[in-house]
Amino acid sequence: MVVIDSEIHNTDISDIEWGYLTYSVVSKSIGFGDLIMTVYNSQTFIGIKASIPNFNLSLTEIREMAEAVASNTNQTFDSVAAQTNPTFESAIAPIGMEENNMNVFCCKINVLQNVSTNKDVRDACSEAANMLDENKTEALMREDVYKVVQAVIANKEEISKLDGEDRRLVKSLERIFISNGLLLDKDKRKQLGEILNREGDLEMQFNSNINERAAKELFTRDELDGMSDDYINGLETEQVDGVLKYAVTSEYPDYYPLIKLARNTETRERMYLAYTTRCPENLSLLQEATRLRLARARLLGKNTHAEYVLEDQMAKTPKAVLEMLNDLRGKIGQAWVERLKELSEMKKKDMEATGKQYNGLFDWDIGYYRNIRRMHKYNVDLEVVKQYFSVDRVVPAILNIYQKMLGLRIVKVDKQSAWHPDVELYEVWEANEDKFIGHFYLDLYPREGKYSHAAMFPTRPGFTKADGSREYPIASMVANFPKPTPARPALFEHDNVETFMHEMGHVFHYLCAVTKWSKFHGTNVEDDFSEAPSQMLENWCWQPSVLRQISSHHKTGKPLPDSLIEGMIRNKNESALVGDLNLVFSSLYDMAIHNTTSNVDVNETYNQMNREILCSNYGDAEVCPVATFGHMMGIYDGSYYSYLWSQVYSADMFETRFLKEGIDNAQTGMNYRKEILQPGGSRDSMVSLERFLGRKPNSDAFFRQRGINNSLN
Repeated sequence: MVVIDSEIHNTDISDIEWGYLTYSVVSKSIGFGDLIMTVYNSQTFIGIKASIPNFNLSLTEIREMAEAVASNTNQTFDSVAAQTNPTFESAIAPIGMEENNMNVFCCKINVLQNVSTNKDVRDACSEAANMLDENKTEALMREDVYKVVQAVIANKEEISKLDGEDRRLVKSLERIFISNGLLLDKDKRKQLGEILNREGDLEMQFNSNINERAAKELFTRDELDGMSDDYINGLETEQVDGVLKYAVTSEYPDYYPLIKLARNTETRERMYLAYTTRCPENLSLLQEATRLRLARARLLGKNTHAEYVLEDQMAKTPKAVLEMLNDLRGKIGQAWVERLKELSEMKKKDMEATGKQYNGLFDWDIGYYRNIRRMHKYNVDLEVVKQYFSVDRVVPAILNIYQKMLGLRIVKVDKQSAWHPDVELYEVWEANEDKFIGHFYLDLYPREGKYSHAAMFPTRPGFTKADGSREYPIASMVANFPKPTPARPALFEHDNVETFMHEMGHVFHYLCAVTKWSKFHGTNVEDDFSEAPSQMLENWCWQPSVLRQISSHHKTGKPLPDSLIEGMIRNKNESALVGDLNLVFSSLYDMAIHNTTSNVDVNETYNQMNREILCSNYGDAEVCPVATFGHMMGIYDGSYYSYLWSQVYSADMFETRFLKEGIDNAQTGMNYRKEILQPGGSRDSMVSLERFLGRKPNSDAFFRQRGINNSLN
């Protein structure tokens, strides 16, 4: 049994500038099975002074704070421009410190923009973020500041004496100025600035539309045949012409169970079409964004947007990315075709048994028949599995895994103030000393206007402040898992468990990093490495010992039976095919619209490639799933391949170290924390990988996990 220390600590944590609260706490231990989590009671005498953000901001406060941040940025750049004998400390460091301070506020409003319950606040944060982005772009296009930066760079002797992270800051700053057109003439630089500002506006509007525009369909109880009573009881109802109907939305807890379990083909079709025709107005936004990105790349001397993006990534070139994607497509594509034939035969027999005519296998059929196949072949019923994964069990169990692996102590803060009553706040400490690490929030359930998927949101970056003290990081894990109902607790499907493990991997990457500059903090690494740590940690969700540890039937308290675990693992090895091919498709689509020298129709290209690669079939319906593909707008445009590329590294790390040395090996966990998490982006990720692996990474483990013998060259 692991007992988490519950003594009172007396460590001061300084407040930061923009609207922070302090709380006073002491701790008490509560038990849950073999887990003991520490909970802090904010009503008791002072134990710790810790700063947490004040998220209760008025519209005026948001605007005034943003204006103050912009003013500080401009003053800093004015001061740097006035330097006559610039050095790193007088010219580069002030820009880095100003970025530190700006990121504190920008992270905060980015969170509020995605989670606030008040639409006016979300809109105000969006406007503030746009204004600050434009102000920052303008500042980083100043020729007078760039000349000063160049003068510092020219002093090779001084640069050579800087530590690695400071040199990385210099290099990064130089590249940003060049990317912002400082090597261009004034007319082209002005054109580039207009492109950057417009692209930022498009990305903000695109993602806001996704968050604000959920689809909804109304069904009778008969039309929801196959759905559990728990599912039905969790839906809102409406009276339509005297008939009781149930509202199913496009949010994750509504849509995905229905598309897998509803027996009525027409019900699945209606919901699929509602889901894939959301936000059609986003098509023109993405179309314009791809045009602007190509124009920017050409201004900067690149042939395509992907070529520009990949310059600083581990893959380096679109050619390397396309070779990897096409190689993997060739290895797994035919297996998917064979699987679809099997599902098609299942539907054909189903139709014959009910006296209906078979008219083909459609996209809205695939999840349903895959689920039936899973039950028949592996005896795995997803509805049965999720009874073992209540939130009350899974959350503390997974946090316990992380604290043991990384040498941490996690404590839950009682009666804290956040943006919604459902949100929980936790502190993270070193396990064996009174050393504070940071905070994280958990916001697990859907609500109107909230970010519609699962993600880790940086909430406050970590960095070294001007006085040498530490700014402690805060991360927020935001998700849309099924809510509890009066009849049962919130239950996770195993996919949800894997998602929670994955996103908490990002959280602890963010919290365990120790960097001087916020630019390099935590997950701010190369895009094609950023997912690797979290992807590696998904492996824990498939280890029999871990599945027993994190599961407990919400009625009987019993863990998952071995027979069910065995079936889940066997099914997982087959199901990896679907996930991989979906990533191949999305990555090739990303390359199709971003590695081209001409403009292409973003929706037509998506649907055509969907049919070619995934063999999609939605009949005569006009769908636009790309209109809600948020990764194409400001997250992974030109680098969506990163999810697959990172899996090569994640498989290598897991198999080489944790599988051989033990997933519970504390020494391996601490070495992982030291070499992979702690550096953040302060050094090349390849250096971190080689130090953790003891050699250069390779793709052998990636293909071995998938039952494919030959590796990438």
